[in-house]
Amino acid sequence: MESPTVIIALIAGILSFLSPCVFPLIPAYVSHLTGSLVQDHKMNVDKKLLIFRSISFILGFSVVFVAMGASASFIGQFFAGNRMLIEKISGLLIVVFGLQMSGILTLRFLMFDKKWVNTNHTKKGNVSSFILGLAFGSGWTPCVGLALSSILLLASSAETLYSGMFLLFVYSIGLGVPFLVIAIMLTYSLGILKKINRWLPLLSRINGWIFIGMGLLVFTGQLQKISAWLTQFTPISY
Repeated sequence: MESPTVIIALIAGILSFLSPCVFPLIPAYVSHLTGSLVQDHKMNVDKKLLIFRSISFILGFSVVFVAMGASASFIGQFFAGNRMLIEKISGLLIVVFGLQMSGILTLRFLMFDKKWVNTNHTKKGNVSSFILGLAFGSGWTPCVGLALSSILLLASSAETLYSGMFLLFVYSIGLGVPFLVIAIMLTYSLGILKKINRWLPLLSRINGWIFIGMGLLVFTGQLQKISAWLTQFTPISY
């Protein structure tokens, strides 16, 4: 797997977590996973319980994303004979997604949303947290969906099926690890949310410009050249 695409997938996962669609709602996610309440400006929940439920939740949406990566890679391999055309189309789409994320474009058909969670669960546990993660990954929210779609386009041009799956696994790590860290921090104070919330609009624009640049690299074929150059420093491939 090429180093640039792996790094981009990791960054995309982190920036997806910091998007206005996800980050401000972390206390609601934690409360729903654990049944905890906010008391004294912090989440009142057992940390061990929180960690296990959060990991189950992360595994749930990771399974969905990796499966998406496998499907995208399979389709890409099916059209391997037209790889150059697919890369150019993918590059243009990633640029459009980046323009949408940065606020330069406001295409209405890209601003969809889905209700992905049923808040009426009465029985909570690791299995239900895993199922909630599956639902979270299956019914994604709009601005994160653009980043995810961009990574799936990269996965579709991956050399092997496993490379595409690995790319989405890295994306899941970028999204899941910050979720776990912030969830634990909320048991100490909710102040971290207020501080980071101030930077969300800027982070959204940064996210968009990263994908604009990545899309241009894919469209012009420069990403492959960069990857080929970096292989001499990373001889191990996945």
